[in-house]
Amino acid sequence: MTEVRATARLQFHKDFTLDDAVEWVDYFAGLGVSHLYASPLFKARPGSMHGYDVLDPTCINPELGGEAALERLVSALRARNMGLIIDIVSNHMAVGGDGNPWWLDVLEWGVASPYAAFFDIQWQSHDPLMRGQLLLPFLRTDYYEVLQAGEIVLHLDKAGGAFYCAHYEHRFPLSPPTYAELLRHCAQPELQGLAARFAALDGTADAWHTARLLRAEFAELLRHSPMSDAVLMAMASYRPVTPDGLQRLHQLLERQHYRLASWHTAADDINWRRFFDINELGGLRVERSDVFEATHVKIFELIERGLIDGLRIDHIDGLANPRAYCRKLRRRVNSLLTANGRPTDDFLIVVEKILGAGEQLPADWQVDGTTGYEFMNQVSLLQHAPEGEAPMAELWTALSERPADFMVEVREARQWVLSTSLAGDLEAVAQGLLLIARADLATRDLTLGAIRRALQALIVHFPVYRTYAGACGRSPADQALFTQALDGARGDLAEADWPLLQHLDRWLGGEPLRAVPAGKARYLRQTVLTRFQQLTSPAAAKAVEDTACYRSAVALARNDVGFDPQQFSAPVAEFHAFNQGRAQYWPGNLLTTATHDHKRGEDTRARLAVLSERGDWFAEQARTWFDLAAPLRVELADGVAPSAGDCLITFQALLGSWPLDLLVDDQSGIAVYAERLRQWQQKALREAKLRSTWNAPNERYEQACHAFLDGLLMSPEGAPLREAIAAAVVTLAAPGALNSLAQTLLRLTAPGIPDLYQGCDYWDFSLVDPDNRRPVDYPARVAALASPETPTQLLAQWRDGRIKQRLIAAVLALRTEQPAVFAAGSYLPLQVRGAQAEQVLAFARCHGAERLVVILPCRASALVAGLPHIAAERWGDTEVLLPPDWQASHYQGLLESDWQPLEDHSLPLGQVLAHLPVTVLRLTTTTQEPLT
Repeated sequence: MTEVRATARLQFHKDFTLDDAVEWVDYFAGLGVSHLYASPLFKARPGSMHGYDVLDPTCINPELGGEAALERLVSALRARNMGLIIDIVSNHMAVGGDGNPWWLDVLEWGVASPYAAFFDIQWQSHDPLMRGQLLLPFLRTDYYEVLQAGEIVLHLDKAGGAFYCAHYEHRFPLSPPTYAELLRHCAQPELQGLAARFAALDGTADAWHTARLLRAEFAELLRHSPMSDAVLMAMASYRPVTPDGLQRLHQLLERQHYRLASWHTAADDINWRRFFDINELGGLRVERSDVFEATHVKIFELIERGLIDGLRIDHIDGLANPRAYCRKLRRRVNSLLTANGRPTDDFLIVVEKILGAGEQLPADWQVDGTTGYEFMNQVSLLQHAPEGEAPMAELWTALSERPADFMVEVREARQWVLSTSLAGDLEAVAQGLLLIARADLATRDLTLGAIRRALQALIVHFPVYRTYAGACGRSPADQALFTQALDGARGDLAEADWPLLQHLDRWLGGEPLRAVPAGKARYLRQTVLTRFQQLTSPAAAKAVEDTACYRSAVALARNDVGFDPQQFSAPVAEFHAFNQGRAQYWPGNLLTTATHDHKRGEDTRARLAVLSERGDWFAEQARTWFDLAAPLRVELADGVAPSAGDCLITFQALLGSWPLDLLVDDQSGIAVYAERLRQWQQKALREAKLRSTWNAPNERYEQACHAFLDGLLMSPEGAPLREAIAAAVVTLAAPGALNSLAQTLLRLTAPGIPDLYQGCDYWDFSLVDPDNRRPVDYPARVAALASPETPTQLLAQWRDGRIKQRLIAAVLALRTEQPAVFAAGSYLPLQVRGAQAEQVLAFARCHGAERLVVILPCRASALVAGLPHIAAERWGDTEVLLPPDWQASHYQGLLESDWQPLEDHSLPLGQVLAHLPVTVLRLTTTTQEPLT
């Protein structure tokens, strides 16, 4: 199988199936991609557009074409010597609805279900009313109101011989022993006898099997009309149309292994782990061997059959023990490959892991790296000029009256999240800590309130998603991070609570579990530690990505998944250091600049980064736009709409995403663009949770904001503002496109494996999902790739995006031709001197005698005029210096056939960037062939 050189991420769904992808395999092969990288392929909730809501991990999604379509795709890939990497969801499954048989079995049998331990359920709740019951927060409103309205309906599945209740799409099976209550109302002796046998079921494993036989017998009886009519008549007495019927149905529901409740109750009362705060995604206990095997059986089969060549692990931080999981997975994969005579080195395993500032992926996980969020952040930092921070921060604070310090927003958002959507999860950890405290004479007087306060303060100041303490305690790196959180918590707590932090430090991983006496004490400590480490991750994600990033907009391009918006920019030396570290330790790490989760497309961010080079100009423009926006804003009871902050965020969103070919008088084009922006705006307003939320939408505010957007883009009153913003876009477009080409080249040449997100072979000015998952025009891309036009011609027509595609194809061809230099080559920063030395980034990739030199502009918008290219004369005497001991006499530029003499071991920028804005140079000792 071919080595992973470059991946192309595709989002599969009912409108883009596996067979649809087959049609474009030749295109991706021509582009130079070695592996397709697929979104989750297992059976998901019907109509899922992303696949992360898996219902059945043991079969390929029929909506995507099923297993036969997967085989056809792999066959097409193999014919082009390509491979397939798939995204898997180990942390959670789709729950609720009526499609997950494991979940439905748990509802039916409670703790007696063979799947009860599959889901991360706290059966022994601290709430005595929830002991042995599962909270089901799926009702549209309060239980009594729904019950009284007749929206919980008793049903009979005749074919399956089963009773269940339903609330819209949700199915709630009745426990088989409670069938007796219904059947006793039937006069037929056969049904009376069946009632007694159902009543005798005791909830053991044998009863679980016996019930299936009884249901088959019941289904056979229901084939006869008298029996069926009798059962339906008995069920009629459970209709809540009368007080007796309502009480009868209520009492039946009270005898189940679950408690139906309004969706509002989940935040406080949930007693099972979800994916973040999403009620429809239930956490799995994949740390258990039986769960691991059951959820990975199809994955291992696909590997054994040679159908897949790599795995991407979704949300690794949601697992109880990511290290143990990754190591176990690697062992199983290696054993399967070895048994089939396949090399283990070429099978890629990467994890979706967001790394905080200074955080490193643990080296002992035995994975190849991350999915590349940190690289996306590093490129963004590189393209932001530090001098823009002060004027942009001052503008934001002055107009929005919100802090420019992003961490202030983060801490406020964490407080909000822990007090609302994750309050129940926080309470579960606090209750566990209380039990630990009560078991020790030295801490038995600690109160739940004090523990809760200290725990919340600790999580609010947590600097990373989570730590990974285990049987041996914390690693030194994790201890440093935990200490940072402790120091921050002390600043929030009264001095009387400080000693409690020392106990939390010890209980939550500071003391090795091996030092705790075996038995209940160690089990409790392990359980609480695991729940704590699984709580800090969603607390961070919900507070940073899903709240603070929508509240603060000093520089909107710095607000994205995996970014640290607190950091505005970074020096070139830091970027070099990151690349050197990746070349040494993580050469298999994915490099991405766009994902299915990004908040702004890669070229949207690249254009917005130009604002950092023109901070004073942007501040002046934004103040003018703010004045022009006044007629479009309205006064509401809770303040002006849109707020000043939302206005500034909208201005930046427009600057970044405005299509290159969109004119202000193109009414149909503007209408399409406005609809895209409305979808983004609604999500932005609700995620910010300032004037509207998902749980309680502020319709008046949202409508006013939509009217503002429509007025800005389409009304006569908005014309001055619209024209001013469009004019600003024109000035940013070319330098933004230059940033984009530089960003693309960095992804293709830096240490790691470049990942191309679908559609990003052309310009990607998308916004947050669903905008970033729009259909891709592949026929146009196929035609463009076959075009004979020269790079100079494509550069002149740069607005259509084909120059970006040509750059990708050229560099991927180079990666195919010289794989070793990219896969195993070192990374060497190169010195630049001359008048514009600060506007250049240069480095070499070296392997043996092979030398490739990468050169691109950096923070160079002032040198751009008209095209995303810097004219030769503007570089002046700027040149890249090569190490004096290199044996090279000639170089060849990217997309050029001629070899040029190398003089004085220097590369003049005006010469090497004369035809392309960015380049990769091959060096040779002859004018015929490159060094080998």
